[in-house]
Amino acid sequence: MNSHLPPGHSSATSPFAGRIKGARILVTGAGGSIGSALVHELQACEPSSLILLDHSEFALYELQRGLRESGREEAAICVLGSTGDEALLTSIFKLHRPEVVFHTAAFKHVPLLERNPFAATGNNVLGTYALLQAALEYGVDEFVQLSTDKAVKPHSIMGASKRIAELVLLAHAGGPARMSAVRLGNVWASQGSVVTLFQEQIARGGPLTVTHPDASRFFMSMEDAVGAILAALEPRSGGTVLVPRLGEPVRIVDLARRLLHEHQSSAAVEFTELRPGDKLNESLLSKRESVLPEDEANILRTVASPAPDTATLTHAIGSLRRAVASHDLDALLGIVCGLVPEYTPSLILKESAQHALLEIHA
Repeated sequence: MNSHLPPGHSSATSPFAGRIKGARILVTGAGGSIGSALVHELQACEPSSLILLDHSEFALYELQRGLRESGREEAAICVLGSTGDEALLTSIFKLHRPEVVFHTAAFKHVPLLERNPFAATGNNVLGTYALLQAALEYGVDEFVQLSTDKAVKPHSIMGASKRIAELVLLAHAGGPARMSAVRLGNVWASQGSVVTLFQEQIARGGPLTVTHPDASRFFMSMEDAVGAILAALEPRSGGTVLVPRLGEPVRIVDLARRLLHEHQSSAAVEFTELRPGDKLNESLLSKRESVLPEDEANILRTVASPAPDTATLTHAIGSLRRAVASHDLDALLGIVCGLVPEYTPSLILKESAQHALLEIHA
């Protein structure tokens, strides 16, 4: 792959339309960039019902309006709320009995979450755990959650929280529900993406800010992202991490220069510095993982990834819940590092934890 736009290919919707047609489906984070694109693809496959959960009123309103304008609102049920609301989840599963769950809800902005570790962990980990528990209790057939390459050897609390969300799924594998976590790269022009930032900076006349000359990321189109999510419905053994075939990473500075050329802009590129939690380069696999051999025609590759047993994970989640509730950062980081040994907290988080300890003992 060259250092410009990643090539797109046709959506993988059609091979899985039969699995979606007539099914009861729940999508969390439905109003987000990926969630809403997925919803429109699912709606075209004629599910019997589509339960759309999002904590953002405006995002859910916009999604509902878009479905109405396209004549596809009839099967949609919009629910305003969070995956962290266990009573709401119970109500949704009791009332609507979803058979397939697509979990796209997550907090994802690395620098912001470095300053808000309890929100990151509460939403990305505890919300995922609550959702999966409800899904298992009410007997869903399929559970597909979005993950990220930032979960691999994470430098950020966001990445570490997403890795623990993977472990939540892996630790509960083996039951009747088929479960998978799909690791995506950066989705081209999604909300908050560097592409959107660069386009805004070009419109203002620049400069385009790049953290480091050698910083690179994996990119994929929205179409390919949705195709990868739907491809997770392919029959596989339960409890797997899946990665799409993303090609070579793209240098961010090359991306900036490409966009400047396309917009015929004379704006400058300005190098800043890596922010707390940022990585120079992303990876799709950790040293403790391997890709299982399979057909090269498959959109997704299956990853053998280590995970704790259910009892260990459940105990850790209980400790994490108490740490979040009490805003005990030192305890939270200890639990996170225990579950994700390759994670090293950023200096900001270490200093925050030390400051909190000093206050306690003062």
